[in-house]
Amino acid sequence: MPESPERDDQPQAAAQRRAAVPAADPQVVVVVSATSEWRALDRLVPAAPRRRSPFGDWFVMPELVAGLVTAVVHGGWGKIAAAASAQYAIDRFAPQLLVNLGTCGGFAGEAARGEVLLAGETLVYDIVEQMTDPDEAIAERATTIDLSWLDGADGNRPAAYPTPVRRVRLVSADSDIVPAQVGRLREKYGAVAADWESGAIAWTAGRNGVPCLILRAVSDLVDPAGGELYDDYAEFERRSLEVMSALLAVLPAWLAAWARRPAGWAPRLPRRP
Repeated sequence: MPESPERDDQPQAAAQRRAAVPAADPQVVVVVSATSEWRALDRLVPAAPRRRSPFGDWFVMPELVAGLVTAVVHGGWGKIAAAASAQYAIDRFAPQLLVNLGTCGGFAGEAARGEVLLAGETLVYDIVEQMTDPDEAIAERATTIDLSWLDGADGNRPAAYPTPVRRVRLVSADSDIVPAQVGRLREKYGAVAADWESGAIAWTAGRNGVPCLILRAVSDLVDPAGGELYDDYAEFERRSLEVMSALLAVLPAWLAAWARRPAGWAPRLPRRP
């Protein structure tokens, strides 16, 4: 859903929160994209002093998360901001793990509102190539996320993840889900949900060889007849608060699993074009 411009209803308080704090050396960086998702964090983690980046505020969680120093960065909505801020976070902090938490739109009948989706693959679907093979162009921006640190010793997926999730392919575009495209996205790509940023974040992390974890919770549903929140941004913001609260609550379990990854584990690098 398109984001409204950032607002700051308490500029003096915001300036105090952005006062200089000691430079952090985080082991984990969480990128949060949408303005509504970041506003939720301002309510959920109000005490952490804010610093500025080229893309917005960032802060260090006031307490260790699963024993790890964790920074949270506002990346901005859409693929351009998502890719640029992910690269900034990698260059600025050199994290062990890059995490993306946020909302997504689910396809009615394929996903449930509030369901948490774990991205095992991402794909950018709004690439229009008319001179060569369009499927090849889309494939070049697809990413398989190496989640083998979560798998069993035999390489098989675990019977249960740290918290309940469904491992899926998430598809991204610089667009809300167009109702008329739901059938095509479901049938051609096996998609159950879509967002604006996960494809760009996963692709950037992969090109840098940085492990990536993307957890998106379904905030609203779309079907060929329309989107349930397309005319109700206030409700979308309320649900964004619900989503971010739920994702922050489960984050420690996922980071604890990361801390227990097999000794010597390293991500498989993507094939270069």
